[in-house]
Amino acid sequence: MSTSRSGEQWDEEFECLIDLTLGLMALNEGQRYVNRIQRMPMHTSIRTGHQYMLELINDHPDRLFNKIRMYRPCFEMLIQVLRQQTVLQNSRFLTLEEQVMIFIYVISQKAINRMAMEDWQHSGSTISIVFTRICKAIASLSPIFIKTPNFDDVPDEIRFNPKYYPYFQDCVGAIDGTHIAAHAPSNVANNYRGRKSNVTTNMLAVCSFDMLFTYVVTGWEGAVHDSRVLTTQLEDPNSGFPHPPPGIHRLIFVVLFDLLIKLIMSLPILVLYNRVGKYYLVDSGYSNKPGYLAPFQRCFGVLKARFPILRFMTNFSLVRQREIAMCCCVLHNFIKLHNRDDPLFQRFGVDGVMPPPDSDDEDNTASSSGIAANPHGYGGNDENLANSMRDHIMIQMYLHYNM
Repeated sequence: MSTSRSGEQWDEEFECLIDLTLGLMALNEGQRYVNRIQRMPMHTSIRTGHQYMLELINDHPDRLFNKIRMYRPCFEMLIQVLRQQTVLQNSRFLTLEEQVMIFIYVISQKAINRMAMEDWQHSGSTISIVFTRICKAIASLSPIFIKTPNFDDVPDEIRFNPKYYPYFQDCVGAIDGTHIAAHAPSNVANNYRGRKSNVTTNMLAVCSFDMLFTYVVTGWEGAVHDSRVLTTQLEDPNSGFPHPPPGIHRLIFVVLFDLLIKLIMSLPILVLYNRVGKYYLVDSGYSNKPGYLAPFQRCFGVLKARFPILRFMTNFSLVRQREIAMCCCVLHNFIKLHNRDDPLFQRFGVDGVMPPPDSDDEDNTASSSGIAANPHGYGGNDENLANSMRDHIMIQMYLHYNM
């Protein structure tokens, strides 16, 4: 009996040993299969990223424009500027042209990393490194391409357009804010939610009448009202905000209401403003005050049409998202300066005036109490003064077009 029991135990142990051996063999074979898959080259297309870039550059001009939203002469000029103004050069495996094209492709096509990997035949880590490097370099060009206008000059778009001159001869630009789609960590996401509950960042920009950005601030939380962003920049002596110079006191011709009605029907009237100075047009979400006159039409339409990533931001860090928005503004100005016939500017710009707001923007006009007092010493009647100035411009234009 004892011998029989020992045989049964031996049989059980042998079966366990066989099962363990088979299991180890299966595990080993599975690991070998995984290793083969991991070692298998993925980006093996006959057309390399460099060849794809050359194909786009040398083929029909619209192919390149549809891919990166700029034409070849403008792209080549951008490469030249980056070589001269930054430390960017060819890397070991990628030319600077290909690196820049990958970056602009991503922000123009709202492409995720996997899409860029497939189109350009590079690994995900290479795409990420290239994107970060080019993003920082283009953002560093903002002081060169986003400049304060000359307040002494009347913009050509005003001077040579009878619809605007002389009524807006003291206008030096326009101010508005727009919301940029964003990704934020869950612990601070509520700070970035606007009235539509979308996670966004608030961007403030000053635009000239030829649709150039002359001042840009990015990265404010989406829940912050436009007027608070502007007020903070106005009050911060280190913000670099281009304040319009104050005007001087001028004589006002006061006309009684009944006399004004008679003049409307017969003779033109000249209205001079008190303390006119230079001013910006601002969106109706801002308060009227000397130097800032509401409302105006914005130029963000062309920016978001060219760079859809601003509407559909992928999961970058908040710092990188601010840099991306700044890069888009730099490239916007660069294209405007080097290609005045750009199709998007032609489509959106009419007589140098910005297109109307886009429907995707957050409407947060009720989320704040408006602009704080002017830090440059304007008195308590500033809003009335600015309202009077706006009304006088309206009267002049009415008289001009109805007599």
